[in-house]
Amino acid sequence: MSQDLLAALCLVMVLEGLLLFAAPDGWKQLARQMLEFESRRLRVFGAVMVVLGLLSLQLVR
Repeated sequence: MSQDLLAALCLVMVLEGLLLFAAPDGWKQLARQMLEFESRRLRVFGAVMVVLGLLSLQLVR
């Protein structure tokens, strides 16, 4: 189990690194826009992403 978790975290790092490498200006613009969002909106977005990630993981496994 711990190897699977570490592998998943490594893949997250790879994907985030690819986004920063491929489109750094777009990433900066997105970060600026996110600063203007209410905290509640960001929390809801984060919760939706967690649920979608867990559902996707169940489908894959």
